[in-house]
Amino acid sequence: MSPIATQYIIEVCYLVATALFILSLKWLSAPSTARRGVLAGEVGMVLAIGGTLLHHGIIEYQWILLALVLGSIIGIPLGLVQMTAVPQRTALSHACGALCVTLVGTAEFYLRSPDVPKFMMAVLCLEVILGSLTITGSLMASGKLQEILPQRPITYRGQNLVNLSLLAIAIVLAVFLILNPGHKALFPLIVFIPLVFGVMMIVPIGGADMPTVISLLNSYAGLSAAAMGFVLDSKLLIIAGALDGSSGFILSVIMSKAMNRSFTNVLFGAFGQVQTSAAAGKEERTVRSATAEEAAGILAAANSVVIVPGYGMAVAQAQHKVRELFDTLTKKGIDVKFGIHPVAGRMPGHMNVLLAEADIPYDRLFDMDSINPELPQTDVALIIGANDVTNPAARTDQSSPIFGMPILDVDKARTVMVIKRSMNPGFAGIDNPLYYFDKTLMLFGDAKSFVGDIVRELTGGGH
Repeated sequence: MSPIATQYIIEVCYLVATALFILSLKWLSAPSTARRGVLAGEVGMVLAIGGTLLHHGIIEYQWILLALVLGSIIGIPLGLVQMTAVPQRTALSHACGALCVTLVGTAEFYLRSPDVPKFMMAVLCLEVILGSLTITGSLMASGKLQEILPQRPITYRGQNLVNLSLLAIAIVLAVFLILNPGHKALFPLIVFIPLVFGVMMIVPIGGADMPTVISLLNSYAGLSAAAMGFVLDSKLLIIAGALDGSSGFILSVIMSKAMNRSFTNVLFGAFGQVQTSAAAGKEERTVRSATAEEAAGILAAANSVVIVPGYGMAVAQAQHKVRELFDTLTKKGIDVKFGIHPVAGRMPGHMNVLLAEADIPYDRLFDMDSINPELPQTDVALIIGANDVTNPAARTDQSSPIFGMPILDVDKARTVMVIKRSMNPGFAGIDNPLYYFDKTLMLFGDAKSFVGDIVRELTGGGH
């Protein structure tokens, strides 16, 4: 095949891949078209890789094929993780992508130095700095999500100053290299310093902010990939990276608005410290608890039920039992809906993914703005492992760290039932006054087991 014909095929592959990436992002924005979006993204990536392998600059394929095999060996097990582990697997994927970007940027610098144009050097520095901090930041986030690292923020005096100083040093060195690209000895510093900054950036961030952190790291990874596209003169990579970076940033904004918090507060606010005052007050109040049999009786007598899932449901892997509960109540003529808070769980859309895995109908899932007007007319709000996103202190207590955060108005339902392992505070580290309301019943236990017990009582299997 002639070089002109090969180049034509490459351009067509890239053009179709670009269109598929855009359509994939569009289709992934709705549950009903999400599967189509995933397929479009996969086909687009196959075309992008295929087009690249046809490039005339490739002389031998042995190492490329070896890399493809090794990547597949690593990637397939990563794709087969439990749904509850998707957040940490996603963070790990960000780290791998950022590592690729950083290695390519480093190789390109040493291949081109010292004759690197200023614009190209600026892009290289941006690529490497963003890539490096994303590597360690994503690994730290994955460690926290996997609970290998402490969930609560780790802070010390002057921490923000130290962190920002590290980033400033890396930027100053980058500016110097842009003006003096021949100083190769300085380049490792703009790789190493952001690596340290990535660790220090995530250490003071608590588990409650992980959804925003993951989407922000996704944005960094995308922007670094777009910068790599400029370095490699790849229009496809520029577009794909820009799509990834912009969508991650927009999602981060949505997450921050859902928590009524700014980016600076998320990154530097050490949100999630356990509040000692809340713990002290908790001892002076009592809660009302109920058995599975009593909970089943209340649900059976209801006309409308709103189920609010949270991270506790994910940990217990209770989504399939929740589906059984949904089916059982629906067969009894009870109107069952699901109220989903934007930051419920450990990553954006975590609850939607889990419920979709259990084949709960999409039209039964409602976001916060849609379900809140219905809660005052709801007979029972059943909360399964959700805490901070249902805390009425966000509306009433100006001293609360979550004051002003939009929440699900479950306290306005006629009866509230909460499935929870214990009275320990959620990721925000504060007590939830909802648990002490007269209308609230605490259902203590593992979510999967307790929901299963309720289903057995409703179907007559408990007698």
